[in-house]
Amino acid sequence: MSTGAVSDMQMVIITGMSGAGKTVAIQSFEDLGFFCVDNLPPTLLPKFLELMKESGNKMNKVALVMDLRGREFFDHLFKALDDLAETSWVAPQILFLDADDSTLVRRYKETRRSHPLAPSGLPLEGIKLERELLEELKGRAQIIYNSSEMKPKELREKILTEFSENKKTFFTVNVMSFGFKHGIPIDADLVFDVRFLPNPHYIEHMRPKTGLDEDVSTYVLKWNETNKFLEKVIELLTFMLPHYKREGKAQLVIAIGCTGGQHRSVALTEYIAKHFEKDYHTHITHRDIEKRKERQND
Repeated sequence: MSTGAVSDMQMVIITGMSGAGKTVAIQSFEDLGFFCVDNLPPTLLPKFLELMKESGNKMNKVALVMDLRGREFFDHLFKALDDLAETSWVAPQILFLDADDSTLVRRYKETRRSHPLAPSGLPLEGIKLERELLEELKGRAQIIYNSSEMKPKELREKILTEFSENKKTFFTVNVMSFGFKHGIPIDADLVFDVRFLPNPHYIEHMRPKTGLDEDVSTYVLKWNETNKFLEKVIELLTFMLPHYKREGKAQLVIAIGCTGGQHRSVALTEYIAKHFEKDYHTHITHRDIEKRKERQND
């Protein structure tokens, strides 16, 4: 058999915390044309590699989910990964999906599922045990996503962007609004604080609105300090973005933060994203825009 048939083979091992999005991940890889196997026992990995090699180009892109559902086999995973690292015809990547403990607890409550490591106990007990067991594997991962603030659609888009065959020419500028009172986004590459700008929150009829409303946006954008800020930020980003793209970065996350993530950051995020959409693939995320509604509904 010709070795050239397997030289371009790609393998991604998907693992991480239960509830962090592995189901969305494996579905995303299926959409990318990967041959996918969910919950493959690590002891079967050598045999699977043989099948993959013998298939030639029929299985040249493979995504495997390995997690603690198969925990009786999990101790074998590290040996299998060490053996895999010695092969010359495939270079595996480990994608580790993580999320904050509070997010995972909330997701388990919403789905009413028990944690696989605490079937009769509290979800947090299983989460803490799982995090401890996966610590070494997380350290081996080449790619780590924290899905705490991601909706399933956003996680899917992130995977499609990262693993698409044309990713070298596909560069996404993700502009995100957020509120500092809810924490700085952990996946932000650049963070700009706009809390120094006049705040529509203190104008009664604007308080329940957001930066997506025209009167709020007009108010935020009318000030000299706002225009000066936008002028300087756009000049800086115009210089930086081509360099990020040239270095092969698939996505740049620009986070614009105000106090609550409702007014100033939303209006400026919309403005900045629209400015660059003619030259780049842009994506807008308003992370905290629904937080007020959620508090009102509690």
